[in-house]
Amino acid sequence: QVQLVEYGGGLVQAGGSLRLSCAASGRTFGNRAMAWFRQAPGKEREFVAAINAIGGITYSDSMRGRFTISRDNAKSTLYLQMDSLKSEDTAVYYCARGRLPYITDFVPPAQDFDSWGQGTQVTVSS
Repeated sequence: QVQLVEYGGGLVQAGGSLRLSCAASGRTFGNRAMAWFRQAPGKEREFVAAINAIGGITYSDSMRGRFTISRDNAKSTLYLQMDSLKSEDTAVYYCARGRLPYITDFVPPAQDFDSWGQGTQVTVSS
């Protein structure tokens, strides 16, 4: 099993930037797809971005162009650079490890991921 720990969340003004990180323990990081999801108060968990084991990437339409997902397999770390933040980006952000090395869909379902972090809060003030 893998443990995922997110950090880097916080309070930022609209238009600002944050960089989230997700540190993974265990061996199964480099050979799995990884993703970021988020959940706002009163809403369902929402897909943000995913990256497969060899770097292929997909984004949610509302984040494309503002968010950038990346990974460093040598450090077993997943990143999410978030720019031009909006108040509607306020949510708890979770990283997740895929069951497979590749992404199965442009918007992969949560069921494709078998390990989740505890989440990090991002609050964007308007």
